Amino acid sequence: MAEFVRRDDHEPPDRIPAGLLYVPVRSGPVGCATRLFRTPLGGRTAVGFTTQLRLTDTLGAEQAWIRISEPVLRALTEPLGATTLTVDPQLAAPATTRTSRASLWREWDPQTIGVLRVTGAVALVDAVSMWIG
Repeated sequence: MAEFVRRDDHEPPDRIPAGLLYVPVRSGPVGCATRLFRTPLGGRTAVGFTTQLRLTDTLGAEQAWIRISEPVLRALTEPLGATTLTVDPQLAAPATTRTSRASLWREWDPQTIGVLRVTGAVALVDAVSMWIG
């Protein structure tokens, strides 16, 4: 009797070792630390690339990396809550920059800030005038 295989089976396949991966890292207090990313649903994931070119195409040439095996990457990141491993992701959001609120005000043109204050005051006076009648 022939064995029947269901195509609608939603069980994930067995994990196949990916071999050595190019893993993005950031500098830390005692060396380098693997970077963790978020999946589209918000879960934490470790990321590895099969070639250096794929890493630089996705994360940029400035991204530091190390070369480690897939089992080692999983062992390093699972205690941190990254239970999945994404190999060769296609898209990555640009890095955010931290900007303090004070530096944002310094970058604005003083005349623009004055216009916003005057416009806000006029809108407030107009609103009170309409309310009073």
